[in-house]
Amino acid sequence: MTATDTARPSRFTRGDHRTLGLAALGGALEIYDFIIFVFFALTLSQLFFPPEMPEWLRLLQSFGIFVTGYLARPLGGILMAHFADHLGRKRVFSLSILMMALPCLLIGVMPTYADIGYAAPLILLALRILQGAAVGGEVPSAWTFVAEHAPDGRRGYALGFLQAGLTFGYLLGALTATLLAKVFTPQEILDYAWRYPFLLGGVFGVIGVWLRRWLSETPVFLALRERREQPVAFPLRRVLSEHRRALVPAALLTCVLTSAVVVLVVITPTVMQQRFGIAAGHTFALSSVGIVFLNIGCVLAGLLVDRLGAWRALKIYSLLLPVGIGALYAGLVGQWSLLWPAYALAGLCCGVVGVVPSVMVGLFPAEIRVSGISFTYNVAYALWASTTPLALIALMPWSPWVCVGFCLVMGMVGLLTAVYFKGRETLAYAAQGLPVMCADK
Repeated sequence: MTATDTARPSRFTRGDHRTLGLAALGGALEIYDFIIFVFFALTLSQLFFPPEMPEWLRLLQSFGIFVTGYLARPLGGILMAHFADHLGRKRVFSLSILMMALPCLLIGVMPTYADIGYAAPLILLALRILQGAAVGGEVPSAWTFVAEHAPDGRRGYALGFLQAGLTFGYLLGALTATLLAKVFTPQEILDYAWRYPFLLGGVFGVIGVWLRRWLSETPVFLALRERREQPVAFPLRRVLSEHRRALVPAALLTCVLTSAVVVLVVITPTVMQQRFGIAAGHTFALSSVGIVFLNIGCVLAGLLVDRLGAWRALKIYSLLLPVGIGALYAGLVGQWSLLWPAYALAGLCCGVVGVVPSVMVGLFPAEIRVSGISFTYNVAYALWASTTPLALIALMPWSPWVCVGFCLVMGMVGLLTAVYFKGRETLAYAAQGLPVMCADK
């Protein structure tokens, strides 16, 4: 730990809890706006594409529009990170949620293919691109904001709690979809009720913007401004020229985190309906259980980070990832009556989602931290999340175990990254006198 990441109390104050809670809740509302699309992918595929198109092709194109939001993340994330390193974490942190909420509201009121033909999917695509740009700035800014506010020795818990807040947005989406499936018939949802969750997302966005008015700038950024007359002119250029060593582990771990979220939250609920014939209401309820335990798993993972160090926790959760997903798909293939505990176990074992941020914030110095995280996270996430769902959906007819094998490979990637890169970047920066956050004890 160095002077730039100023010494803080070793326990949470009331102000720390308030900051963490507001950051996590605002993040949950923003992630809801982004993810609600996937819970209605089947419905949207019927509304925004020609009815004569084969069902599998409509679903594939609907997922294609969903993942296009990921492709827009790098541009939005890089631009917003530049201003976060120049103007402060708080301003960009507040702007991103507004950029997310407005497209969500517009999706809720826009015409469908039956009204305006092929213009409908094109407008939908444009709105998803705007949402992708917004979420590209949200996550790196949130990680940095919370890490720089957290007391020494408690950053793992703080980032794990934040990740639980972000994944709580998935739960809000799942609960909303479950409620609609219970209140409305499939035809009513297709006719008009599908608009309600997107309109609700617009309301959430307004609440999120209001909540973030009460946040304060991070002490680390304030210390940087006191110590330096001018910020780094082009943070990304410095990342690419002086900190390339950190890019590989950051990108690999982003892929591991992405894989856990994609399989648990994005792919499995659709596969349960399409391949295993589970009713939509039951699917959404099971998915909600998995996300609740993913929230719990993120917090537990953060506590483990504070106790053992981020790299050691990464090794443990990289091994647990395929175990949990394997148990879930064994239950689906075997048609177990106890799918609930299987989904819960899968959520807990995806706690790697709560570990990766603690590693990431330790890879880059404070003055370029948001730009370093944003560039690697968003580029890797865009490439990985835009191709992985489509590939897994396409391969699923070949074998129901595709997702398990995929998570086994990604668990090995996480483990090997932890073994090979542990401490390398921290030692390199220390040798150059550059400030970092230690990712391990």
